[in-house]
Amino acid sequence: KVLFSRSICQVTAAISSKIDKQTITKAYEDIRSDKNETQWGVFIIEGDTIKLSGTGNSFDEFKSSFGDGDRGFGFIRINTGDELSKRAKFVLVTWVGPGVSFVKKAKMSVDKTVIKEVILNYSVEILLDNDTDFTFEYFKTQVDKAGGANYGTGKRTDGTGI
Repeated sequence: KVLFSRSICQVTAAISSKIDKQTITKAYEDIRSDKNETQWGVFIIEGDTIKLSGTGNSFDEFKSSFGDGDRGFGFIRINTGDELSKRAKFVLVTWVGPGVSFVKKAKMSVDKTVIKEVILNYSVEILLDNDTDFTFEYFKTQVDKAGGANYGTGKRTDGTGI
C-alpha cells in the first residue's frame, strides 16, 4: 500500500505545474492592498509554469488578458456594498479558453491547487471557458450573491430624496 500511495504522489508531483511564487505573491498582495491602485492580476500557464501575465485596474483590460488558447487564473477586486458601507471583495477566476485541448483542460484541477497555495483569500470562485459570462455585471452579481443580505438605506441616490 505504501508503495502504491508513494507512486500516486510522485505522479501528481510530476503533472502539477510549477509556480512563479514570489512574483505572483507580490501581485496578490498589491491587489488586496487598499493603498495600491492595482485591481487585478492574470496568471497564465506557459509550458509547465504558472506565471504573472499582467496586472492593471480596468475590467476590460482584465478580460482581454485571456485568449482562446490560454489556460490560467485571474484575481480581481470587486467593490461592493450599499450607500453606507463600501467594501472590497475578491474573485478567483479559472480560465480555460475554448481552444484548449481536453488533456490540458483536465490538468486544470491540479493546477488550481498550485495557484491556491498563493491566492488564499477570495469571496467567489468563477470558472469560465468562453466570453458569455465574462462581464463585470456577472462578476458583481456573483459577489453580491455570496455576500448574503444586501440592505440599502431606503433612500435613493438619484437626487429625488425618496
